[in-house]
Amino acid sequence: MRRALRKSVRMRAHLRDRGQTRFEIEVTDLSLSGFRAETSFTLWPGTVVWLTLPGLAALEAVVAWRDKFKYGCAFAKPLHPAVFDHIVALSQR
Repeated sequence: MRRALRKSVRMRAHLRDRGQTRFEIEVTDLSLSGFRAETSFTLWPGTVVWLTLPGLAALEAVVAWRDKFKYGCAFAKPLHPAVFDHIVALSQR
């Protein structure tokens, strides 16, 4: 059972893998511990990625699950609540 508070968001971002491939994604929900995103780029569970949101440094995460073009990723370090609130506020602009 999930314990983390999840917020529905809709925002464009970029994801990069270790091979330095950078591609656009749409983040669809966010929690302190991870995010869900959609992209046509293929990623596999266990892949380490870096999420870049507008105005923020890249955040390291790992792909936890995949369902066609939807992905769930867990942050390497949980977001600080103030950073979480900032990202949610950005998504509402």
